[in-house]
Amino acid sequence: MDQLKPSLPNSPPLTPLTFLERAALVYGECTSIVYNGTSFTWSQTLERCLRLASSLSSLGIGRGDVVSVISPNIPAMYEMHFAVPMSGAIFNSINARLDARTISVILLHSESKLVIVDYQFLPVVNEALALVSAKTKSAPKMVLIKEDDSEDDDDLRPRASGSRPEIMATYEDLVKKGDPKFKWVWPLSEWTPMVLNYTSGTTSDPKGVVHCHRGLFIMSLNSLIDWGVTGQPVYLWTLPMFHANGWSFPWGMAALGGTNVCLRRFDPGTIFSAIAEHKVTHMCGAPVVLNMISNGAKSAQLPHPVQILTAGAPPPAAVLFRTEALGFSVSHGYGLTETGGLVVSCAWKQKWNRLPASDRARLKARQGVRALGMVEMDVVDKDTLKSVPRDGTTLGEIVLRGGCIMLGYLKNPEATAMSMRDGWFFTGDVGVMHPDGYLEIKDRSKDIIISGGENVSSVEVESILYTHPAINEAAIVARPDEYWGETPCAFLSLKPEHEGQITEADIISFCRQKLPHYMVPKTVLFEELPKTSTGKIQKFILRRKAKALGSPRVSIASRI
Repeated sequence: MDQLKPSLPNSPPLTPLTFLERAALVYGECTSIVYNGTSFTWSQTLERCLRLASSLSSLGIGRGDVVSVISPNIPAMYEMHFAVPMSGAIFNSINARLDARTISVILLHSESKLVIVDYQFLPVVNEALALVSAKTKSAPKMVLIKEDDSEDDDDLRPRASGSRPEIMATYEDLVKKGDPKFKWVWPLSEWTPMVLNYTSGTTSDPKGVVHCHRGLFIMSLNSLIDWGVTGQPVYLWTLPMFHANGWSFPWGMAALGGTNVCLRRFDPGTIFSAIAEHKVTHMCGAPVVLNMISNGAKSAQLPHPVQILTAGAPPPAAVLFRTEALGFSVSHGYGLTETGGLVVSCAWKQKWNRLPASDRARLKARQGVRALGMVEMDVVDKDTLKSVPRDGTTLGEIVLRGGCIMLGYLKNPEATAMSMRDGWFFTGDVGVMHPDGYLEIKDRSKDIIISGGENVSSVEVESILYTHPAINEAAIVARPDEYWGETPCAFLSLKPEHEGQITEADIISFCRQKLPHYMVPKTVLFEELPKTSTGKIQKFILRRKAKALGSPRVSIASRI
């Protein structure tokens, strides 16, 4: 037995790019993409991707080069998840809501050779490229994604020196000119880098996360199995594809020959219309999307059940309850940019269906157990690295081990070594392990508030706030306090019909009825909450605001 070893027949590189070839073979005449009045079949999608990969190759793009993309959820964005790595290049999808300075930092750090940009984001990319040009002589070229007559032909002409960067071609030109029989570039090994994602949004220090073909192959199949997606699903793209590559579902939908319903932008009305028109079966979104749907849908009911997978932040039980009342079947998971998708899920037990709705929502708000593609998950004491007791209360850091963990952070060996040590990937998230082995996130490590020596989970306080009928969104951060060290500071946005009717005293009184005194917010501010394009509240901005407030003058009596 020991003499048997890996060989060429049993060890070709695993890559999710092969899913597209199979989809064209098995589901060739089935619809792959729908967008407004446009639709493609899987045969057409394969041909378009090969053509684009061919044109990229003819432009000198090859192995190891980075191609950056800034686009909403449109067909081109979906195609590039295959076409760019098919050329041998590394696919770098950039958060479409970043400012020009941050985009320029990403382009410089990644050493991007080409930027493919949707017309909607052309102004900010022009500004970003101007910043890049000021710092280097090798600024990336630009390809424009046009939509109908969104840009005049004049916009494609060479520009005078000092004006905006030149657009070398349009996306559709590259598709038309490419070779449909192009022999796409296989990775040298399954560990070859395939995508580069930047961890933007919730921190002010984005890092370049590198994933390989093998990891994304595992992640794509893991997501389908764990969510129980079978047949040929109709998937509505409410999750930005630039966010961890849409949790790897662009490749997953190809594996099943499903239909991708693309949306440039959406609101509750658009979502319900698309569900009815296209018979949508599945969709994903951060809890903010669930909150938007449940608050904006009013009395709307789904024409048929729709599976919705949520992650990105711990969803309040109240939001889950309202969403399921509309007819959605909500699944909850946990993952990071560094894992390429969801690696923990709240695997549902049939016996829980007999529980009251409020108890079901509470259980569903937990993150759950490791997905099949993850080898091991634990919650450990940060000092001893030993597993914390399974008591649902002892806090520890969540650690992971499995095949879809990133290769590391680009050009950042220090951060890579810090997060990947002792055989684990350290997530930076704080959680508890329940007696039944289910994980529940309590906070990011930097979001835990220590007030008078007591740990305050911002997530726990936020969950209570979301049960208030007037609150639309809530975020809790630490405010400095000379006596307690820190106290909870609440930033709230109210539902339109309640604006101006709720006071700080009302919120504090509400929380005192439901929380220990030390967990009750001492400061309440009403304003629109800053968020990333994926719906995550940017707490680092709110922490700065709370810190700028300084320590309140608190009387001795109020401290008791």
